[in-house]
Amino acid sequence: MRLARGLIVSCQARSDNPLHGPQFMGAMALAARDGGAVGIRANGAADIAAVKAAGLPVIGINKVFSADRPVYITPSFEAAAEVVAAGADVVALDCTERPRHGEAPAVLIRRIRDELGAEVFADISTLDEGLKAADWGAHYVATTLSGYTAQTEPRPDQPDLALLEALATRLSLPIVAEGRFNSPDLVRQGFEAGAFAVVVGTMITNPREITRMFIKAGVPA
Repeated sequence: MRLARGLIVSCQARSDNPLHGPQFMGAMALAARDGGAVGIRANGAADIAAVKAAGLPVIGINKVFSADRPVYITPSFEAAAEVVAAGADVVALDCTERPRHGEAPAVLIRRIRDELGAEVFADISTLDEGLKAADWGAHYVATTLSGYTAQTEPRPDQPDLALLEALATRLSLPIVAEGRFNSPDLVRQGFEAGAFAVVVGTMITNPREITRMFIKAGVPA
């Protein structure tokens, strides 16, 4: 199932979130589908299997944290295989230049394509990383990690529209905007800058953080 142009909703909740778990993420995916989303991004085999019920293409990730390496988004072939076995149509992985355990992104992209038969969604933070991921065979390049690597810190409040536009200008494959697209106007700007699709997470699927934002902005101390 291929991704179509439009809005992708990230249905994720950390273990400390009251909405953590496949039951809630599955419901979020159904709500996103009914609202017009064209795809779902989800983490871990259980949540990926649950969101498949929405009938939309699933971008699967597998967060594996390490005490001594910063890369945790699908950092190995084994992590990718679990994602595909759970039903993901597309595998997203960290394609930055940061230290990691296991195989390099170039190898992972090739193995995911050839051995798992899945499309690859490259999460990058810089133009150079995006160009390399495209050369290695990624099907999609996404601005997901801009602001989250040493090269792109400090993290801005706004999306990295300059990176998005640069990628869209240089590459012919679909470019996905992700990271801090927290309003409809910013989503519109993402498409105007050349995005094939825009991923929104917190502002749709994390009511705890949305509540905190309203409290911080509008409730007197």
